[in-house]
Parts: sequence; C-alpha cells; structure tokens
Amino acid sequence: MEGQDISPGTLAQAGGVAHDMHDTPMPTLFAGRRWPIFKLTLGTGVLTVLTLGFYRFWQKTRIRRWYWSAIRPGDHPLEYVGDPFEKLLGFLIAVVILAFYIGIVNLGLMFASFAVFQGNTAAYVLSFIGVIPIWFYARYRARRYVLARTRWMGLRFGLAPGAWGYALRALWHWLLTLITLGLLWPRMTFKLEKYRTDRTWFGDHKMEQGGSWFMLFWCIKWHLMALGLLLVSTVVLGAGLVALAILGYVMAGVLLVFGAVYYRVETRKRMAAAKRLGPLRLHLTLNPLRVFWILISGYALALLVSSIPTAFLVVLFLRLQSADTLTEVGMEDLSLLFAGADRWLLVGLTAMSYFAIFLIWSALTQAWITLPITRLYARGLRIDGAEMLPAIQQRPRDEHVEAEGFAEALDVGASL
Repeated sequence: MEGQDISPGTLAQAGGVAHDMHDTPMPTLFAGRRWPIFKLTLGTGVLTVLTLGFYRFWQKTRIRRWYWSAIRPGDHPLEYVGDPFEKLLGFLIAVVILAFYIGIVNLGLMFASFAVFQGNTAAYVLSFIGVIPIWFYARYRARRYVLARTRWMGLRFGLAPGAWGYALRALWHWLLTLITLGLLWPRMTFKLEKYRTDRTWFGDHKMEQGGSWFMLFWCIKWHLMALGLLLVSTVVLGAGLVALAILGYVMAGVLLVFGAVYYRVETRKRMAAAKRLGPLRLHLTLNPLRVFWILISGYALALLVSSIPTAFLVVLFLRLQSADTLTEVGMEDLSLLFAGADRWLLVGLTAMSYFAIFLIWSALTQAWITLPITRLYARGLRIDGAEMLPAIQQRPRDEHVEAEGFAEALDVGASL
C-alpha cells in the first residue's frame, strides 16, 4: 500500500540491478499497445457518460496507471498509486472555493464596475485576469499530486510546496514574453521548468536543473522563419500577386505548427540533458519530425473515423428540422416537432451520435497520438549514472488531500 514505508532491504534489492550495471546506461522500455488503451479509453468513456461525468475520476486513474506501468526505465515499471476518491474530494473542495470566488468576488467586481464605469466590461476583464494566477496555481498543484503518487522501484517522487510562487513567476514571465513579442519565450520556458525541477525529489535526493535559458533560444528558429515568410507574403500581396501570397501564408502556417512541435521537443531534450539527481543524468533522443508526423496522421485518422457518427448526426438533425415540418408547424408550437415515438427515437439516436463522436475521438487520439508520442519519449530516454540508485532512501508520503481538484475544475489540460 502507498501509505506503508519500503524497508531498506526492499530498496537495496530494487537498486541491485542498477548497482550491478556500474556505468552502463539504463535504457527505458515501453510495453503499451494501441488496442488495449483504445478499449480502456472507450469503455471508461462510456461509463463516464452513463454516470453523467462522475466516473471521470476513475477513468483518469485507470488510464494513468496503464501508462505508468507501460513506461519501464531499466525494465522497472513506474507505479501510479493515486486514488480516484482523492480526486473526487479535491474536485469538490475546488468547486466550493471557486463558487465562492465566482459568487462573492465577481459580484463585488460587477457592482464596482457599474458604479464606476456604468457597465460590466471592466468586471469581466478583472474577473478573467483574477482567474489566470489560479490557473497556474492549479497546474503546479496537479503536478505535485501526480509526482506524490508516482513510484519507481518502490521509491516515491515528490514536489515541494510552492504553487503560489510558481503562479507569480508565471505571470511575470508571461508579461515579459508578451512585451518582447515572444522573443523571451525560451527564457520563460527555462525559468518555470527550473522552478519546478529544483523542487522535485526522488526519494530523499533532490533534482536540479542546470544550464541557462540561452541554450533554448534558437529553438524558436522555425517561428522566426514563419514570421519572416508572413512579412514577405504580405509585401507580395501588396504587389498584387494574390496566388503567391496565399501560398506564402499557407507555408507560414505549416511552419508555425511544426515550429510549435519542434520547440516543445527540442526544449525538453536540452533541459533533460541538463537535469541532475546527484551523479544521475538523463539523456533524451527524439526526432521532432516523427512527433509532427504522429500528430498530423493521428488527427487525420481521428477526424476521418469521427466523421461517420458526425454525418449520421447531421442527417438526423436535418430530419428533425425538415423544411416541410417547419412550414406546417409554427415556431410557437415547436414542441410538436418532438411528438410521437418516431420523433423521440430520432432524438435518442441524435444524443447517442453526439456522445459517440466525443467517445470515439477520445479513444482514437489516445491510441494514435498520445500512446505513440509517449512511446517515443520513453524509448528515447536513457539514464546515466544508475549505479547511485541504491544510495537513495525513501521519502515521507505527501498526503496532498486537495489532489488535482483545481486542475479538474479549471480544466487546465493536466490529463496525464
């Protein structure tokens, strides 16, 4: 059980393989396959719909456990020991706090906005700005919970408290990035990752992020090229060469998308190489073009397959609102459209098609995008200095009662 401590004998046995390896690099294996995760995602998605979203906490737990067990550094699988009841409790706590914010704070902002500006625009702007730091706070707290419930060879990971410090730094770095029109994006990426990494623990050993943000600067080269192409295309458009300008805009769009993928992959590779856990080092080998191809082909397949229930839904919608029926029945008697068993059957089929689109989309993107990208990252990861692993001792358990509540309530994208 997660609440129990691991004995020194167990730790020594778990680290024995690494001790025998001496200076031999430790590769990472990945044992997951598409069909099992497709079935798991689709099945738990159906249960989530049938329970009106209540099962989502169990769905996320089961999917995360599946991925963690498939990732095996040194042939030792990761373990995820999170509890769905913790997620549910954390979600309820977050909802209560956010309800207070929305109900009390927003009411005060609305009153002040009407009193001072005779309108509600200022209230909406201030309310949105007020949510931004909570969004960053939620991301840090979600990461802390996930690490606290992750183990490798019996040893717990951990993340030190510091969510509000992270939120304030994120706001500052985002402001600098916006002021410099994106030129300081690499600086923001490095500084925020350093803040998180320097507070990350594996057992009783603390991780450190080395290097500097300058090593990430040229990761934005594709964005700079896309910006240059946009400027050239605008000049060409002004010269009256519309077709050439459109081609330039399309190419710039492709460069921007690829640039986003390249930036994410390349920055992770460089920062992974600069991470330290005592003498332990990480080395990540990954081709951004392969990640880009997985994204393009995966989303294309998901769109193609999801278009089948989408087309069925469109046909049903047109059937429900056929022109002759709308002509015979006035808008004030629109409820008559749904009279009769055949109408209710069509309504039920429409609802089923609507949910089928999202269920199929979620399962397909897991099997053809998330899984292959996770597999690339896992198989590209190598651990050097594994001979020091037997020296790492267990760390205390982080209760973290709030779990991922704010991340769930604000939907900050912390799905894994």
